Amino acid sequence: MISIKEAIQLVKNTAFPLLKETVKPVEKSGGYVLFKDVLSPINMPPFRQSAMDGYALNLHDNLKYQLIDEIKAGDGHQPILKSGESVRIFTGAPVPDSANAVMMQECVVKNDTTITIEHSLSKEHNIRPLGEQVKTGQVALKKETKLTPAAIGYLTSLGITEVSVYKKPKIALITTGNELIEAGQPLTHGKIYESNSTMLQNALYNLKFYDISFHKVKDNYEETKDTLKNAIDTSDLVIITGGISVGDYDFVGKSLIELNTQELFYKVKQKPGKPLFFGKKNNTLIFALPGNPAAALSCFYVYVNIALQKMMNRNIIELPRIKAKSISNFEKKGDRPQFLKAIYNNGHVEILEGQNSSMLQTFALSNALVLVPATVSNITINDMVEVIILPS
Repeated sequence: MISIKEAIQLVKNTAFPLLKETVKPVEKSGGYVLFKDVLSPINMPPFRQSAMDGYALNLHDNLKYQLIDEIKAGDGHQPILKSGESVRIFTGAPVPDSANAVMMQECVVKNDTTITIEHSLSKEHNIRPLGEQVKTGQVALKKETKLTPAAIGYLTSLGITEVSVYKKPKIALITTGNELIEAGQPLTHGKIYESNSTMLQNALYNLKFYDISFHKVKDNYEETKDTLKNAIDTSDLVIITGGISVGDYDFVGKSLIELNTQELFYKVKQKPGKPLFFGKKNNTLIFALPGNPAAALSCFYVYVNIALQKMMNRNIIELPRIKAKSISNFEKKGDRPQFLKAIYNNGHVEILEGQNSSMLQTFALSNALVLVPATVSNITINDMVEVIILPS
């Protein structure tokens, strides 16, 4: 049995960037990371653009200008202004090549076909120059940039419809257990509704991982081994819940041995989630999580998330950890470090009731985990504690 720190380091050392390229439509590229630089196909803005509603001017030594035309956003015509002439113009509209400044409308007095401005202007005042953001052929976004909504909007504004991104891992999600049935079926005696697959699927979706295959197996050795073999052969990451302990009907560990997987660790000194397995075969990473739902989700956030971020070649691979002031008392039993479901808010954290590893009700209310070290037995109000902020 190893420590949390040792287990995290082994995951960091073992997981590797996939470094595989795929092409995605820009509108479906959210959360991906650019595989190569994106070059702009156009100047942005593609023309000299008015920064506000007002009047475009061909400057001269007088404050009075002749008004000769109007240009709205989207207009394509180019009136030619002589010295001392102006056109009414609106935000985002193209500024004529013969205009060299824009005066905001609040500083203008209009009289029929003339305007008078309040003060003189410098050249190019209130004009967004051609290619101010980026010029044709320049790097619009660099390789390794994560595609946020703003980045997607920016690329779309350049007319780009597809981007080359790092391929996300193909993930197999396996649940085990004779006692599990799907929600919607009659709940007979001895059965429980299977929730781990739906829970972990949505945790993956929340992190923008969508290439997931689902497998459900009974407590049968041959079926477990065959399902695991197929998943390992066809996936980049395999996540198993249940069947990893040492009961008579826990066949995951036995199957992984039979399949010649490399065990990197099995069992971590922590609560919940002690019977956690991490290994690999060829280039496929394998996590066998505890079957208890809260334990499975805790292990997902603390360990599996790191592997996922490493596989995506990201710089930030762990969830944020901060110090916060406890507004709760808590007594820890035993000598294992413990992850506690909690609510963090503005520098304070509340440790919730119901910390059993099988309970999801408390987890459903949580936005954080409090990590209680092995050396700490009691937390009292106003103690500073370590908090892991969960994905929103």
